[in-house]
Amino acid sequence: MTRLRSALWLPIFDELADPSVVARLAAEVEEAGWHGLFVWDHLRWREPVRQVADPWITLAAVATATERLRFGPMVTPLARRRPAKVAKETATLDLLSGGRLTLGVGLGSDRFAGEFSATGEELGDRQRGQMLDESLEILTAAWSGTPVHHHGDHYTVDGVTFLPRPAQRPGIPVWAAGFPGNAKPLRRAARHDGFFPVNLERPDQLADIVATITELRREKTSPFDIAFALPPTTDLAPYAKAGGTWWLAEFDPEAVSLDEVRGVLRDGPADL
Repeated sequence: MTRLRSALWLPIFDELADPSVVARLAAEVEEAGWHGLFVWDHLRWREPVRQVADPWITLAAVATATERLRFGPMVTPLARRRPAKVAKETATLDLLSGGRLTLGVGLGSDRFAGEFSATGEELGDRQRGQMLDESLEILTAAWSGTPVHHHGDHYTVDGVTFLPRPAQRPGIPVWAAGFPGNAKPLRRAARHDGFFPVNLERPDQLADIVATITELRREKTSPFDIAFALPPTTDLAPYAKAGGTWWLAEFDPEAVSLDEVRGVLRDGPADL
């Protein structure tokens, strides 16, 4: 069984909305032996949350404050971001960190904060899924360092070369998110490097995901991660046995505090 790696999964809200605070936390997380730190990607959140940080600026601060920690947005809804800009941001951030970025992607949702409808973004899941897949095609091509020729239903990139390339080769690992039991995100994830099941409730759900991914990737030999988010008080052994490779310690986004996060990080990573 692969050793379970551990990360903090931070809603960068209110007390955690200051990038300098998160950067100092990241240094403490690394010192305490954790393997990663991932952050939420939102424009706003429902009450009582008032302050929400930008994930990319925050992650740049994390990159410069650490040396070994793997980090990334978990997850970024690519349909609301221009893929050419994301290609530049991710490559630059990966270079800044010496190759430690993981890109978590998903459809996102308007349910919790109405942030898509409030800013005129696409609301249809099917359309956002198409935009997500197109964006991933563009990113994969951009990270190769060769000219990108993409003419899709949603995006055009006509002969642009994105240099410098990311530090990681052939590109930055991509983890796709989705709800357990939903086949389309699993197929999307199988084309990339990892899967992040949202709202996981039981280890048997994770075992089913691992079985499906194994079948979808039976022709591939490249590494693949199964990340899952659960509270720090959870018995993680059944999830590790089911095939999980990363545990993301989760926090209540409407009540998370700096003291709570520091308490969890000082307890250290999972010993599995």
